[in-house]
Amino acid sequence: MSDMRNELFYEQKNGYDRLPLSERVKLEDYCRCYMEFLNDSRTEREAVKNAVAEAKKRGFVEFRRGMDIKPGMKVFMNNRGKALMLAVIGRKFLSEGAVIAGAHIDSPRLDLKQLPVMENEEICYFKTHYYGGIKKYQWVTIPLELHGTVALKNGRTVDVCIGRKREEPKFVITDLLPHLAADQMKKTMAEGITGEGLNIVIGSVPYDDEGKDRVKLAILSILNDMYGINEEDFLSAELCAVPAFDVCEIGLDRSLIGGYGHDDRVCAYAELKALFDVKDPEKTCVCILADKEETGSDGVSGMQSSAFDDFMEDLCAAQRVELRHCFEKSFCISADVTNAFDPNYPEVSEKRNESKINYGMGICKFTGARGKAGTSDASAEVVAKLRRIFDEKEVTWQMAELGKVDQGGGGTIAKYMANRNIDTIDAGVPVLSMHAPFETVSKFDCYMTYKGVLAVYTDR
Repeated sequence: MSDMRNELFYEQKNGYDRLPLSERVKLEDYCRCYMEFLNDSRTEREAVKNAVAEAKKRGFVEFRRGMDIKPGMKVFMNNRGKALMLAVIGRKFLSEGAVIAGAHIDSPRLDLKQLPVMENEEICYFKTHYYGGIKKYQWVTIPLELHGTVALKNGRTVDVCIGRKREEPKFVITDLLPHLAADQMKKTMAEGITGEGLNIVIGSVPYDDEGKDRVKLAILSILNDMYGINEEDFLSAELCAVPAFDVCEIGLDRSLIGGYGHDDRVCAYAELKALFDVKDPEKTCVCILADKEETGSDGVSGMQSSAFDDFMEDLCAAQRVELRHCFEKSFCISADVTNAFDPNYPEVSEKRNESKINYGMGICKFTGARGKAGTSDASAEVVAKLRRIFDEKEVTWQMAELGKVDQGGGGTIAKYMANRNIDTIDAGVPVLSMHAPFETVSKFDCYMTYKGVLAVYTDR
């Protein structure tokens, strides 16, 4: 009877029960490099800059329209410094399709408004507009850093980074003390902190003169000394505040990684590292680091842009292949995170179908919300293909679902890839506290996601 149970039942095991000791060193080495990448990539611009630098070290060259491409060639296309596409050219023509992994490198944050500098009762603030889905109350009373780019009228750009180094000042959004918060605490969690209330404290010492807004003047003077900018230059700036937490190991056993931006740089790094490790691929392998996923994938750097199509069409043109013929035979992993089952909040999950920490890469057949609205819903054949690849390459994996039916939901770039007539499925790292300023993932799941993408790239 036990043999029949083993044959017919599907039972998952904790990944560490299946991981050879010989692989633990590889796991730790991989996660150490990922932590360094995440620590230095606080925005999509920084992620692109760091990815390009690593790609160039490994022989990737910038692709130019009309360039001849040959098997083994490594190319990249930088989309306005905010998104990135890379490819390793395979032995087979693109008429046989490509193997694509796509992730996004933007994360929830607090963008500064167009005219953000405000003085109120001799305290100077930045006014903000939050980006992506956040719980606003999580962003108060935590240290913040300032990152971004200011574009000047003369065409020059200025990169801004304040607070990343230990000795640099940080910023904060204040909150009411409990003694005076009786009315605030009667409100819902969504109402207790408002979007217009997310004002960041940036200074309090007045400039030594007799005019008005003396603290604001002092702050603008400091920024002018540091970066040569004035208040009008904020009109053409992309500046944001992000949590000032260093990426670190979590737990006495150091089995978890805590930090800002796991969603979705944990998958972006996995596919980037996997592409770097591809050797002599049969089909062309493509890595996408997309922007704007947290706000719907719109815009020139989002996955709904034609930038990806243009890149692939140029590659196809070099081999006299039609783009549509390439796409219809291509396969895509939409490498995005999924929520991990949290025993502290079991009421929102259907445990049988939820991903769990330390059980491997989570395969999410569909996303969307309430009736699967807004999902591409991968076919049975696509899921079966991924099962085969992962089992053959000894990738530990699990199925995943974004909470109970009617509880909520979400989306990824998968449907935008599938809309191009590309077989696509979501798969990625399960995350605890997703979209919080400090998210948590398992080292094991991070490593298996890298192995999973590499297995898809190298499948024969």
